[in-house]
Amino acid sequence: MTLTAAKSRTLIPALLLGTALAFGSLGAARPALAQGPESVADLAQGLLGAVVNISTSQSVKEEGEGPVQQVPEGSPFQELFEDFFKNRGKDGGNNKVNSLGSGFVIDPAGFVVTNNHVIEGADDIEVIFPDGSKLKAKLVGTDTKTDLSVLKVESPAPLTAVKFGDSRKMRIGDWVMAIGNPFGLGGSVTVGIISASGRNINAGPYDNFIQTDAAINKGNSGGPLFNMSGEVIGINTAIISPSGGSIGIGFAVPTELAENVVKQLIEFGETRRGWLGVRIQPVSDEVAESLKIGKARGALVSGLVKGGPVENGPIRVGDVIVGFDGKGVDDTRDLVRIVAESAVGAEVEVKILRNGKEQDLKVKLGQLDDEQAADASAQPGTTPEDGDLPQDDGEEIAPGDEGGEQQSPSAPDGQLPAVLGAIGLELGTLDDAARKTYAIAESVEGVVITAVKPGSPAAEKGLEPGQVIVEVAQEFVETPEDVGQTLSALKNEGRRNAYVMIADAEGNLRHVAIPLE
Repeated sequence: MTLTAAKSRTLIPALLLGTALAFGSLGAARPALAQGPESVADLAQGLLGAVVNISTSQSVKEEGEGPVQQVPEGSPFQELFEDFFKNRGKDGGNNKVNSLGSGFVIDPAGFVVTNNHVIEGADDIEVIFPDGSKLKAKLVGTDTKTDLSVLKVESPAPLTAVKFGDSRKMRIGDWVMAIGNPFGLGGSVTVGIISASGRNINAGPYDNFIQTDAAINKGNSGGPLFNMSGEVIGINTAIISPSGGSIGIGFAVPTELAENVVKQLIEFGETRRGWLGVRIQPVSDEVAESLKIGKARGALVSGLVKGGPVENGPIRVGDVIVGFDGKGVDDTRDLVRIVAESAVGAEVEVKILRNGKEQDLKVKLGQLDDEQAADASAQPGTTPEDGDLPQDDGEEIAPGDEGGEQQSPSAPDGQLPAVLGAIGLELGTLDDAARKTYAIAESVEGVVITAVKPGSPAAEKGLEPGQVIVEVAQEFVETPEDVGQTLSALKNEGRRNAYVMIADAEGNLRHVAIPLE
């Protein structure tokens, strides 16, 4: 009781002192000062001068009411830049379409970064600065795969510019600030955090977007996303928006991808991407088990491109790439992006898994050109899933219908058909008659599939008549008996899946893991 009282006596003066401080020595009340989050006014003030509005115009012919929206083909997301203002002319359908977006100056000499979809198809590009001044801009270079473009303006005086920061240092939860031209309201500043990183929104082959809840809307496209040091760590590009306005889910191209693209556009007027020259596919859990590599990871090499950098080694079909140039490769998209970002002609270290063991290889990269990029089979990022290979009309044509010698569909009765029957396969020797029947190229070797049972494990994996089994468990097969014996041996070992290399008629390869249980 004494202790409690002592405490009470000591607290009373403190409370009275607090009251005196609040009301002043004479008891007069003073207005309380509101406290909120730390202001970003000083930071924004130093950056606003480098963020510009991009105004474009183009003449289009239209039959309906309203212009065609500029949205990347196949994108499931509403792009930020869709504001068009149309003035109809008197030329019977030729309209002038004006559009507004955002950009930012990265060099006092007049280089400006924006999105490709902001200026795509424009006849005239104008950069509008915060003070209201306008300068005509010319297109230096554009990269449709990352949706980035670089413009150049000629200014009588050096321009206010901002610099790139390292987006790789940003963490989920870090504060960011967006500045842009939403709905034509230039110089708008919004603040939020990084909600996620490494987002794939199916906008292009190198998707690696930063997701932010900083409010960005139509017209913010091409504008910068800053860290709290005033460095650009992303270029605002897309939003998810059922309503057309911000719902707190926006995406920005990270500078770890954008900075190198911008430098190449300024230097060469185009991008020059590294090229490994391999066909790859995802590593499924079944394939990982068959290869004895533990958890599913990396990118499985399913083919080597003729004339490519590694056509003659050291990478082989069946290798699983798990590291590239010191960076981890978790899946096929990682490899596609990392290879593309690497310097042409560079000698890099590639970490692979071969026969369940890790190896380090050295390879020299080539350059991915437009022709290779257009041909999916030549891209380092080709990732054919089950069912992506050419399909036939579904008819099961027996070899020999063209007059050739009829072939045995599988091993003799009583020897090995049990395992093949359980899988749902009938096989034949790949001779001249089979090549003619299924139009199989001379370069393809192995055992031809003559029939696939509907609903079987083989059918579920996309196997079809006319395809060729090249390897089983990384062992080359020449006869149906080879296939049956190897599959039986794997099943007797207790293996749940068989790792099989399949070729189509043209020789394009893929790997599948066929269930044995």
